[in-house]
Amino acid sequence: MRFLVDALLPPALARWLEQAGHEAWHVADVGLLSSPDSEVWAFAESRRAVVVTKDQDFFELAAWRAQGPQVLWIRIGNCTRAELIRAFECVLLAAVRALQAGEQIVEIL
Repeated sequence: MRFLVDALLPPALARWLEQAGHEAWHVADVGLLSSPDSEVWAFAESRRAVVVTKDQDFFELAAWRAQGPQVLWIRIGNCTRAELIRAFECVLLAAVRALQAGEQIVEIL
């Protein structure tokens, strides 16, 4: 699966997703660190990548549009990188299955 990790999350998450066997980019990797959400959305759509984000704006985009990238919406509060990655380790398989089944938005709480 392909993932585009948004600016509110650390690049280390993209690296971890790659180590877990996925194709992943952080917005900083592709020159989109300071870009508006619409450009991040368009990049994800063009790469058929899931947007991984803490930003509610992407949730709203996915909820209101019939087409476009899927969103993995991180609802975990402030935490360290290590805590974030531990949380992902626990739920990644289920999240990927939900996305593969066609869920437009998958929340990680």
